[in-house]
This record gives sequence, C-alpha cells and structure tokens, in this order.
Amino acid sequence: MGIVAIQNKSGVPKYKQIVTSIENAIADGVIKKGDKLPSINSIRDKHEVSRDTVLSAFNELKTRGIVQSIAGKGYYVSSESVNVNQKVFLLFDELNAFKEDLYSSFLNALGENIHVDIFFHHFNHDLFNKLIYDNIGNYNYYVIMPANLKNTNQAIEKLPIEKVCILDQIHGELDGYSAIYQNFEHDIFNNLTKGMRLIKNYKKLILLFSEDKQPQGMLKGFKRFVSENNLDFEVISSIRDRMPKEGEVYIIPDDRNLIRIIKKIKEEKLRLGKSIGIISYNDTMLKEIVEGGITTISTDFNKMGARLAQMIINKEQARIENPNNLILRKSL
Repeated sequence: MGIVAIQNKSGVPKYKQIVTSIENAIADGVIKKGDKLPSINSIRDKHEVSRDTVLSAFNELKTRGIVQSIAGKGYYVSSESVNVNQKVFLLFDELNAFKEDLYSSFLNALGENIHVDIFFHHFNHDLFNKLIYDNIGNYNYYVIMPANLKNTNQAIEKLPIEKVCILDQIHGELDGYSAIYQNFEHDIFNNLTKGMRLIKNYKKLILLFSEDKQPQGMLKGFKRFVSENNLDFEVISSIRDRMPKEGEVYIIPDDRNLIRIIKKIKEEKLRLGKSIGIISYNDTMLKEIVEGGITTISTDFNKMGARLAQMIINKEQARIENPNNLILRKSL
C-alpha cells in the first residue's frame, strides 16, 4: 500500500512526513477505520529510513488516538479524526455533581482539537493500577485523581513525569509532579474559623469521616480546629445507626449522607439551622435550594477545570492550590 511519501530535501523531518502521509490518506478516504497500515519494516525498507523514524511517526499517531497497535499483528487505523492534536487520559475516583462541573469546564476550556477519555477507579487500588498500566504510551497527557489510595506512585511513575498532572488530593510521594490540588487541612481549619460565630451557638461538632474515601488532611484540620477552640466534638464513620440531637453540628463530606442526615433531622422534628446545624462539602446548585440552603465548604471546581486545561494547552509544569471558601446558608 503506497500511502507514505517522503521527500529527502523538503526540510520537514521524515517522521513528520510519515505522519502527514497517513493523515492525508485517511482524510482522502484511501484508508479507513479498521484498515491495516504498512508495516514498520516495509516503510523502512522502501524509503530507506531508520526503524526508529517510522516508530516515532506511529507513536505520535497512537498517542493522538488515530492508530492502535495489536500485538503480533501490526498497526491499524482506529479513528478518522485526524484533526485531533492531543489525547488526554483523565482518571477520576468517581463521578458526582461537582466533578461534572470540573469535567465540563475542563472540556470547554480545552478547545476542539484535544480529545479526552475519562475513566473511574472507584477507590479500588487494583483498578487504578490496571487503568494506568493498560494506557501507558496511549496519551499525550495523563490527569490523575489518586484520592486517598496508597502507593499510587508505583503506577504513576511508569508514566513520563512531564506528561502527568495530579488532581485534587496530593500525597508526599507525588511531590515531584505537576498538580492542581486542595489543601484539605488548611481549608477546613480556616473555613470553620470563619463560621465560628455561628458554630459556637451549638454544643457539639461532629465530623463524618470515612477512612476509605476522605483525605487525612480533612481530619487533621478538624482536630486542630476543635482543639484550639476547646470544642466538644466527635468523629464518626457512619450515620446509619445514629439519630441527630439538639445542639449538634454535622460536617458531611458526601451528598448521600447529607440526604440521610436531613431525613433523620426531619424524623426527629428538629429545626435545621436552629436546634441543629449542617455543614456540607462541595457546593452544588441543589444545595443552594434544599431546606432553604445548605452551608458548604467548597473549592471552585469550574476554576480547577479551566486552570487544568490551561496547563495542558501551555505544557505548563506547576503546582497550584485551588481556592476554597465557606458559603454560609440557613443550615448553620
């Protein structure tokens, strides 16, 4: 198949000429999705170029998602979208309302010529590792949300460091990587301090904290706050068997348990924002409305997504702490 053309005196690197030839063949309909490309050796021999030159061309097309390699068989056209300049691997822990905001703002700020594939590890370490190992070399950029999984560096270090950005939670073993992150210890301490004039009207502050999903910084910042202000407090792992009492303030990091505690408060005929309080994590439009408004501690996920896109477009290596605020509403 004579789809590759190389001119020795064009001034364009030969691997780029191979890339352009294959792009043009796809655009002209000469080859289509599913068609097999000429082998590396056949292009090498016909055009008297090195094997590495051909491999560089195929690898560029592979990271853009235009071709794929099948072990023992060769390279095949996997996409006819030759206008894709970069391909991004995006690994979230889970999908929820505020991560949808992050994802939407990220896509909107990227532009049209960058393709994003999104994956979820659901706090499963084996799945986290498999998703990374299965996609090594397939993308131009890897955006990874490790959550609170341990030893994620063992998989992440298989990727080129300049192609990785860590999102949301950052661990000590990942200090060398670019990141956009939340400072959970600093944020919960500062925001509870901002709300102290209201918190002091209650008798006890209760943090719902899951070791499996919540960042340790949140727990450290909470304990620092109650210690420095000499407040009665409790850290619980579940609210399933707990009935709320008058004078308590609950800090609820996830939305499922937010609904549970609101339901229990109604069952106990307590007055939210008066005899009992709630502080939720991560603001959504629903929290502006439900029960007259839920007080939240929240980072700006739209800003996080837009800033992440800017880093990828500009190939920027940086570590950025995303802003976080207390939004006071009637639940406190």
